[in-house]
Amino acid sequence: MTHVEIYAKSWCGYCARAKALLDAKGVAYVDIDVTADREKELEMIQKSGAHTVPQIFIDGAHIGGHDDLFALAAKGNLDRLLQSDKKIAA
Repeated sequence: MTHVEIYAKSWCGYCARAKALLDAKGVAYVDIDVTADREKELEMIQKSGAHTVPQIFIDGAHIGGHDDLFALAAKGNLDRLLQSDKKIAA
């Protein structure tokens, strides 16, 4: 089973859209709320190199943010990535 993590903030519209896409696909994910958790936010920055949310990881690989997730979906690669062990380049 694919493991998905999303670092997000409660007020972030891009985070809500990314989660909605994953929800629509029936994907279970770990929602890591960094709104008021500076330690988790620093963890996100260290893992991703990015300071913006959302930051999304699939099976430990950094996918990127909202735009990157939607680009994968538009190319048809997100479903394949979520359903297989194969890693697909963004």
